[in-house]
Amino acid sequence: MSITEQKTWGIIGGGMLGMTLALRLSQKGDQVTIFESAEKVGGLTSSWEMPTGANGDKITWDRFYHVILMSDLNTRKILKEIGLENDLRWVETKTGFYSDGKLYSMSNLIEFFKFPPINLIDKFRLGLTIFAASKIKNWQRLENIPVADWLTKWSGKRVFEKIWLPLLKAKLGDNYKNTSAAFIWSTIQRMYAARKSGLKKEMFGYVTGGYEKINNEFAKHLKNIGVTFKYNSKAIAVNKQINGNLILITSDNNTCTFDNVISTLSSRESVKIAPQLSDSEKQQHEAIKYLGVICPSVLLKKSISPYYVTNITDNWPPFTGIIEMTALIDKQETKGNHLVYLPKYVNPDDELFNQDEKELRQLFLGSLYKMYPNLSEDDLLFWGVSKARIVFVLPTINYSKKVPGVTTSLGNYYIINSAQIINGTLNVNETIQVAENKLKEILKENE
Repeated sequence: MSITEQKTWGIIGGGMLGMTLALRLSQKGDQVTIFESAEKVGGLTSSWEMPTGANGDKITWDRFYHVILMSDLNTRKILKEIGLENDLRWVETKTGFYSDGKLYSMSNLIEFFKFPPINLIDKFRLGLTIFAASKIKNWQRLENIPVADWLTKWSGKRVFEKIWLPLLKAKLGDNYKNTSAAFIWSTIQRMYAARKSGLKKEMFGYVTGGYEKINNEFAKHLKNIGVTFKYNSKAIAVNKQINGNLILITSDNNTCTFDNVISTLSSRESVKIAPQLSDSEKQQHEAIKYLGVICPSVLLKKSISPYYVTNITDNWPPFTGIIEMTALIDKQETKGNHLVYLPKYVNPDDELFNQDEKELRQLFLGSLYKMYPNLSEDDLLFWGVSKARIVFVLPTINYSKKVPGVTTSLGNYYIINSAQIINGTLNVNETIQVAENKLKEILKENE
């Protein structure tokens, strides 16, 4: 069959990756069906309702924190295509650092040089490290260098132990020991791109209504161009028939036949549902190591700081950092209240996933109140926890040489997921880019 003839595609997963794939395939004239195990699209960009008080009022916002950078051209292109370009708002934000029990502003060069925890020479080396990483183009050569070694070489031992090590442990735990320097390169590259000119101004963006609006409008746009959605429909098996077509079996007892199927699930789940794959490719996908996240959302009556993000170098708080979303978004989005995220990145088997709501609340809120003594339970309107065991892949040493390709031994069963982000950090923009690039590879092979 020629690639110019209409083909049928099954897409497993209705997140931003799956919807981007469906958009491009539908635009070329193919018939696409998205299978989503949840009741609505979104995946890690999904949202939820948060009550704001006793009168029953609620707000709807993202379950996990997200931000759009001016350099996120893939995201901005999708927003334009689905009619949300004019709903994008840009805001100059500030950054805080919590170190040795004190909160410092680190939003411009003057504040950087005033930062007390490290001396002037150390500040110069820290700044040089960030500048050097922002200028490196050949990220591949950083892949075989442990991140701790690279940062120590550039920043010095004192800066590494005082600044970098706590941040690495907060994000990666002890996994930082096996992580390549490409991780910090990609992180600095993305954040450096957020600034309009050098280190002078940090501009972040969001869409009014959050990802609830983005996901709804994206799904609506896809339906309008002919994409079919199957909700509450979890893929449990993909098998190849004698005639070459693929049969997709779902949890709601649907059996569908497609010319091609693309799984956007994690590597382990993608091979689990395809029993006909070879043992070697199953092992390759199963070897991919992911990190998960515990992400409490806290709705407060008052602000805790002027900072969108507060990095924490002290090792006692349970959360990785503090994201005060209402330092970015208009407080009309939250009906005048203040939304704070307290993310903690952990291994998928971490015991925190098994702790109940009461234990997590005591652990996370207790630490927040300790950091900000002016806060109390009287200021709390909502507390809720979102958990995801599989979020982003650890960029281990020489990761790009280990990452599986999108094709499989079944021929027309493909796997595209965040594991294939090899020179960037996990975010919506990178997810869309992976979808676009990997789909081009698939279509080129089918020409």
